[in-house]
Amino acid sequence: MLAKRLELLRELVPAANRIAVLVSPAKATDTDGMLREVEAAIRAMGLQIQVVNADTSGEIDAAFAMFVRERPDALFVSGGPFLLSRRVQLVLLAARHAIPVSYGSREYAEIGGLMSYGASLMDAHRLVGVYAGRILKGAKPADLPVVQPTKFEFVINLQSAKVLGLGISPSVLARADEVIE
Repeated sequence: MLAKRLELLRELVPAANRIAVLVSPAKATDTDGMLREVEAAIRAMGLQIQVVNADTSGEIDAAFAMFVRERPDALFVSGGPFLLSRRVQLVLLAARHAIPVSYGSREYAEIGGLMSYGASLMDAHRLVGVYAGRILKGAKPADLPVVQPTKFEFVINLQSAKVLGLGISPSVLARADEVIE
């Protein structure tokens, strides 16, 4: 999924060669696995990577100050509860400094982020309902299989693309599950 998200970001910003990756290292095991996957995908695409850690609002501000100085071509924001809770700050800073950003959750694109690609929350909520129904009908939770997301959604915010001066090709728009105008 992360490689696909990087591919979509590269299609939106074809000139991008230097990608910054913003992570919250609070959950080191999750972050390490994600970083290995992202680094492999970025290198396979022939791009340069710069990893930046942020676990506080102040560290996010400092990261963007560094982005202003070093000007990465695009930013890839990792998932996780801390960064999601700071989505307004992230989207505002990205807009202020004209940095194209890929997010893993549609909540970012809904408030002005350029694009998101990630598991569908509607589908995840449906699966939770199915599980709850099975348990209410007598199934033992330990006997239920582990389910991973199967439906992913690609959301583009056209207003943000216009502000960044990005022309989105019709083929990319056609693949989007939702285009926010």
